[in-house]
Amino acid sequence: MNNSNTDSQPATAQPAAISVKNLGKQVPDAGGALTILQDISFTVQQGETLALLGASGSGKSTLLGLLAGLDSPSQGSVWLEGQDIFALDEDGRAILRKHKLGFVFQSFQLLPHLNALENVSLPLELRGDKLAGEKARAMLDRVGLATRLRHYPKYLSGGEQQRVALARAFVTAPALLMADEPTGSLDAATGAAVMQLMFDLTREHRSTLVMVTHDQGLAARCGRQISLSAGRMLEQPVCA
Repeated sequence: MNNSNTDSQPATAQPAAISVKNLGKQVPDAGGALTILQDISFTVQQGETLALLGASGSGKSTLLGLLAGLDSPSQGSVWLEGQDIFALDEDGRAILRKHKLGFVFQSFQLLPHLNALENVSLPLELRGDKLAGEKARAMLDRVGLATRLRHYPKYLSGGEQQRVALARAFVTAPALLMADEPTGSLDAATGAAVMQLMFDLTREHRSTLVMVTHDQGLAARCGRQISLSAGRMLEQPVCA
């Protein structure tokens, strides 16, 4: 169904996981304004896996930040499961992230003063979940770290830290997982094992995945790819 009103979410039985419409981002520079993203529009259905590709500076990490409501666009809109996220204030977007989104970063972003169990428990504790510790233990067991619960990040290998990050991301059963260069700090063998785990967890939790990556092989595992070049979008079919 076509809808000419770009400020309205199309009426469907189940809203898209993500709907992006005419999204743009400019920032001031010495010449007046620098365009980082221009006229980005796409839809991601529930349960899809999408890779965002592009050279450094193409705008893909900026786009991921906009999808999460961590940054504000200069124009356009982003809808997550039928909610116009930029109709919310900052507190509203933070609540949405807490209840719907999981994140995995290249640099793991674990809190160094918390052990593995505490890092994974934290998002549940912020929700007031009284079973936070029990659920965190189960998730760490699922990612193969049942014997590392009390270890602090500095005593874990890079692959183990990323497994803790995956456990933290999935312990809340997020509707949407956003991953920014998740293998960027790992060697090839470790990265492959961790990414297999990420795709397995995505299927188990029926999450929607949006991943920024430079790795063409990793991107090819996603159902779709979108390439960015100088802030513009080129969507590509993915071969099986």
